[in-house]
Amino acid sequence: MAKAEKYHPSEKEQAFLDTVVNGKYDRQIVTGLKKFVEGKVPEDMLSFYSADELKVLMNLKGTNNDVEARMPVKMTRHYYDLAKNSVPIQVLVKASPLETFDMDGAADPGKQMDYSPVEGLIHKYELGLIYVASTCSAHCRFCYREELIAKKEVERPDGSTAPKGLAQISEIVTYVKEHNKIVAENGGRHPDTGREKLREILMSGGDPMVLGNKNIAAWLSALAEAGIENIRLGTKELSFYPERFDDTFMDMLDKFHAQYPGVSLRLMIHFNHPDEFLAKNSDGNYFDDPEGGLEWVPATKASIKRMRSRNWINIDNQAPIIRGINNDSDALRIQQRELKRNGVENHYYFCGRDIIGHKAFNVPIEEAWNILNESQKGLSGVETHARLSITHYKGKTEVVAVTNDPLPGVPGGENGMVIMKLLRGAADAPDRGKVAMLGRNPEAIWFSGYNDRVLYDEAGLFEGVK
Repeated sequence: MAKAEKYHPSEKEQAFLDTVVNGKYDRQIVTGLKKFVEGKVPEDMLSFYSADELKVLMNLKGTNNDVEARMPVKMTRHYYDLAKNSVPIQVLVKASPLETFDMDGAADPGKQMDYSPVEGLIHKYELGLIYVASTCSAHCRFCYREELIAKKEVERPDGSTAPKGLAQISEIVTYVKEHNKIVAENGGRHPDTGREKLREILMSGGDPMVLGNKNIAAWLSALAEAGIENIRLGTKELSFYPERFDDTFMDMLDKFHAQYPGVSLRLMIHFNHPDEFLAKNSDGNYFDDPEGGLEWVPATKASIKRMRSRNWINIDNQAPIIRGINNDSDALRIQQRELKRNGVENHYYFCGRDIIGHKAFNVPIEEAWNILNESQKGLSGVETHARLSITHYKGKTEVVAVTNDPLPGVPGGENGMVIMKLLRGAADAPDRGKVAMLGRNPEAIWFSGYNDRVLYDEAGLFEGVK
């Protein structure tokens, strides 16, 4: 792969970058099962895996069922402390042989490489997603980016195979400017894709918050200079290490906002379960907060407060519904209520994606809809903004409804139906809003589970689905 040209910041960028200070962090990260086997983790962590569990996992090393080849093991001290009193949190980071029992799945979920005009950029929707980091402070076992984190080779549109690479500032800036120039010269639409101006970028990975403040600042200012109006930062660091959102980070954001006040910032955070942010006693119960609601983990609450004190920063939470972690309507009800009460929007809940090994994690689609629907009973309208989405290669698709009564006279509708709607389409979104109606299949965990019971499909969601 050719080396990217060096990027040269403008005077305005450099003036901002010269003010940025990197923070110092001690995440106390433990990586790899071998450290547990050899006793090279802190004493209180030794019981995280039993001797029998380690024996089974280590016997899989080097085989096709090697769990660490599928997804490396990684955990922070903060997350371990949460996990001590929470089975769902343990499941989230604890390797299990069930992960590789069935290795069915897509090497490139969502066919992202079909929409990668330059390395590290996915321009599938009206916004662009850039990979700026290839790891996180800890690793979710169900990670949607397991192919990136584990550095697996994926097939590209030209037939070649190679691991997904990270975005480079110079290449992304060049692409954004060229794309937007062509759009401007063609009446507001790109002549080939029909897309409008690229005005929004999601910094993702991996987790951008594993980068230093100076690195994050370089991306923010370069994107702003390129004409990006809205920057999203996708992160699970509030779960894994909330101390990362410290004064040095907030100072960097304050100075960025002063230099580029027209650019909006949105943190797309990732809490799967309320145990990731609510304080619990040794019996596993939450504490009532005298000021209302429930008591939060102090470091997490402090970080949320820092960000919410800036009215130019928005915070949204989104998370998949995963077996053994948050397939629990009571937990999701608490989560939605507490997040909204503390200024965090409930954006999406997702059905599991078709990653390699997805059958170990995915909850059936209809069950996921019922869990979310049940969780939102008793919540107010503003607390129930989250929709259930399942990511098709054509775009994000909402699971709108699951009915129980039979559809008289409709073959395949004897047990009710599932209604899906395309929320966001690839390219210029020509099919946005179109629906598919399906006969129910309570066992379906992916689109393919409905291939034999499509009642109506104006969205084309089931054309060529395997």
